[in-house]
Amino acid sequence: MFNMQNLVKQAQMMQQRMKETQEKLSLEEREGTSGGGLVKVVLNGKNEMKKISISPELVNKEEVDVLEDMVLAAYNDAHQKIDEMQEEGMRQATGGVNFGGLKIPF
Repeated sequence: MFNMQNLVKQAQMMQQRMKETQEKLSLEEREGTSGGGLVKVVLNGKNEMKKISISPELVNKEEVDVLEDMVLAAYNDAHQKIDEMQEEGMRQATGGVNFGGLKIPF
């Protein structure tokens, strides 16, 4: 027989696990690179850029646009890794329950 109280309790427990996982993942960091490692960007789980590293051999005033493209590529690489980390963390927190495309964290 269907037990509504049990269902609500399970939902609350899952919500708490998801919150804890989000908090934990927000502290994680991932590094993205471009140009064979000449440009590196570190993002935290909130997609905040924490560090950028540019190899001195890249600094050429005439090629600033190349450097900007490489920084953008490194950021996007790190961002993708953060998204993957969050998806895996949420999959673990929810026991694999699919929320139909719901983007977590909110």
